[in-house]
Amino acid sequence: MNATQQRPHKGRGMEGWIARWYTRTRRRDMEDFRRQAQSAAERLRSDCQVLEVAPGPGFFSIELARLGNFRITGLDISRTFVDIAAANARKAVVDVDFRLGNASAMPFTDGSFDFVYCSAAFKNFSEPIKALDEMYRVLRPGGEALVVDLRKDAPLDEISFYMRKSGRSRIDAWATMWVFRHMLIKRAYRKGNFVHMAEASRFGGCQINPSPIGFEVRFCKPPAPLPPFADPAPCGSSS
Repeated sequence: MNATQQRPHKGRGMEGWIARWYTRTRRRDMEDFRRQAQSAAERLRSDCQVLEVAPGPGFFSIELARLGNFRITGLDISRTFVDIAAANARKAVVDVDFRLGNASAMPFTDGSFDFVYCSAAFKNFSEPIKALDEMYRVLRPGGEALVVDLRKDAPLDEISFYMRKSGRSRIDAWATMWVFRHMLIKRAYRKGNFVHMAEASRFGGCQINPSPIGFEVRFCKPPAPLPPFADPAPCGSSS
């Protein structure tokens, strides 16, 4: 398979009933989405342009839209997810532009966004370095990308604890644990993988913060040189 035929994701695409099941089970994680949105909102100034890559049902973008005057776009490879996320945004009465597209070939001009966010999806990208390069390209100088994802060495007992705490039904928890054990952990990256991918990308490096079952990986695009007496505060900062 050559580069022009490369599938944008590993494994079976999340369309139809798979996407609808995923939406139902992730509704159990709304506290996590709210916490992540609050953390992002505290780093952004009003009117910032935000891109969520692979938003799935759109829960993070919707929660972020509730918290401030941000212009938010979601880009997903799944037509089903785009439809679900758009419906969720309408129901929540928030303005988020969900679009169909590939993380490795984004349909945006250079420097379109101040902040890029990607959660629980990066391990599924078939061209992760291309995806990082695209994040770099669509960020404005001084912008930041945040990738949140599962660790390959995440202890199964920690994942099981997370499932129990989320309040999932026994069947749903079993199905989700099966997916973690047999699919997601196999695709997940170690810390060194992220370091090497960051160094190979246009970002050139990253900052990695571990959590009990995952990583928060921050990538920064250098700011443009400032003319004399310019205001140095970037949009992607609350300072």
